[in-house]
Amino acid sequence: MAADKAGVNIDRLFSVKGKKALVTGGSSGLGLIMAETLLKSGVRVYIASRKQEKCDVALAYLERHGDCAAVAADMTVPEDRARLIETIQKRESGGLDILVNNAGANWGAAIEDYSDEAFAKVMNTNVNAVFSLTREVLPLLELAGSGRDPSRVVNIGSMDGLQVPIVQRVPTFAYSASKAALHHLTRTLAVELGPRNVTVNAMAPGFFQSKMADYVIREYGEDIRSDCPLGRIGDPEEIAGTLLYLVSRAGSYTNAAILPVDGGTHASKGHRPWMEQ
Repeated sequence: MAADKAGVNIDRLFSVKGKKALVTGGSSGLGLIMAETLLKSGVRVYIASRKQEKCDVALAYLERHGDCAAVAADMTVPEDRARLIETIQKRESGGLDILVNNAGANWGAAIEDYSDEAFAKVMNTNVNAVFSLTREVLPLLELAGSGRDPSRVVNIGSMDGLQVPIVQRVPTFAYSASKAALHHLTRTLAVELGPRNVTVNAMAPGFFQSKMADYVIREYGEDIRSDCPLGRIGDPEEIAGTLLYLVSRAGSYTNAAILPVDGGTHASKGHRPWMEQ
C-alpha cells in the first residue's frame, strides 16, 4: 500500500470499487461517459433513460465494462421514479452510494416564441425532477453513507448556469435559469443532507461532445473554442476525472461545491450577441 508521511493512501484515494451508483440520463452523452467511468472503476451501475431502445443499446455497450443494469424511466414521472427505486431496493440491501442527477432537457427560441409549456418542461426536468428523485432515493443513500465515507449526490449543472450563454445565437432562457437554480438547490441540499452523511455537489460542464451539444459544436465550434481560455472543447476524460474526485475518498470532505469543467469559459466575458449570424 502506498502511503506518504502524512498518511495519504494513494491506492485508495480515488478508489470506488464495490460501490453502487445510479446515473440518470445514462444512455448517451455525458451520462454514458460517467456510467462507463464508474463501471471501469469497479462500481455496480444502474442507468435510467426515458426510452427502452436507448437503454438497450447503452446496456449492450456498458455491460462489457462491468456490472450494469438499465431501467427505462422518465424522471419527471412519479410512477417511473418509484419503479426505478424499487428495482434498486430489491437488488441492493446495503443502499446506494452514488446518485448522479444527469438527465436534462433544453429549449431554444426567441423570447416571442418561447412558450410557457417549453419553459415549464425544461424547469420540471432540470430542477423539479432532480429534487424529487433525490428526496425519494435519500433512504438508500443514508443506508450506505457514513461520517468518513458519505454517500454522494452529483448534480450535473452547466456553465450556462454561471453566465448568460451567447454562443448558440438562440436564447435558452429556461435552460440557463434551470441550471442556475440547480446550482443553488445543490447548496441547499448539501446543508440539509450533510449531517445525514450525504454530500451534494455539482459539476458545471462546458461544451463536450453530446447529442444536446452536437449541433452547436458543429455550427459554432470556432466561436466555442475562441471563447474558451484553453481554446478547445472538453475531453471525456476530463468529466471522468472530476466525477471520480467527487465520489471517491478524495472528495469526501467536499460539499456544496459547484465545480466548473469548462476550461475557464464561464470566466470569459464572451462577445457574440445572439442576433449575429
